[in-house]
Amino acid sequence: MSVDATMHVVRPSKRDAVLDWLQMLTGAGLILFMWCHMLLVSSVVISPKIMNAIAYFFEATYMAQVGGPLIFLTFLLHFVLAARKIPFRADGQVTIWRHARMIKHRDTWLWVIQAVTAMVILVLGSIHMWVVLTDLPITAAKSAARIQSGFWFIFYMILLPCVELHVSIGFYRIAVKWGFVKDSGRSAFKKGENTLFLTFMVIGVITLIRFMLLG
Repeated sequence: MSVDATMHVVRPSKRDAVLDWLQMLTGAGLILFMWCHMLLVSSVVISPKIMNAIAYFFEATYMAQVGGPLIFLTFLLHFVLAARKIPFRADGQVTIWRHARMIKHRDTWLWVIQAVTAMVILVLGSIHMWVVLTDLPITAAKSAARIQSGFWFIFYMILLPCVELHVSIGFYRIAVKWGFVKDSGRSAFKKGENTLFLTFMVIGVITLIRFMLLG
């Protein structure tokens, strides 16, 4: 029986290892981008002129026109690579949910949260990038007018925590899976990552409120 059982186990191939490596690299790149993006957009809190100057620099050097589509393609590639391990059929989703509830393992629940937020980000993130990249140049006034419409404020209040959760969990899982953080340091690293998550959430909310109040 043990021989028959092992026959059904699919062993990871070199192809799987390469795809996992690409998933990690694209994920790490997107994490870095999101942190930089948040800091640059939040410059509006200091002064709309600073945000406009930063946006002008990226557009004058064509980093926005070229980098934007590249980020979008990286975003789609990362989703395709990660989707290999996400169950899309109802029976698979029920199984994952049951296992998560049964074993009560924190990292398993983090994976579930990351999978759920990925679906939200795929839809809302694609809309956000499309709207921004097809309405260049980026300005503080234009962003404020969009957010002040009401619908977009709610839109970003949903997208913001999903992105920050996904980024936070992704950063933690990359560090653990690829051996950057050992078992003994997991707890301290997770606490530090939780602090980082809360910091970026506060920055994001303050930025949205600033846009709402911008005349």
